[in-house]
Amino acid sequence: MTEKHSISRQKAEIAFSRIHTPFFAKDKAVEELEAVTHARNAKTVRLREARLAKELKGRASTASAFLARRAGAS
Repeated sequence: MTEKHSISRQKAEIAFSRIHTPFFAKDKAVEELEAVTHARNAKTVRLREARLAKELKGRASTASAFLARRAGAS
């Protein structure tokens, strides 16, 4: 089932493949950048949540220490 193509057709196929390959390479690069961006955003959200939880815990312990001192002073 191998077809024999004319020389001009073979040259056209080769030229097309040279143009076609960078096109798909660009798409792959865009996909990689999007994956990096998504991973960075997910990490940012995770770190923000951890920081807010830590700040909330710190505020709660500060408030409880303040109330304990105030109760002890009365």
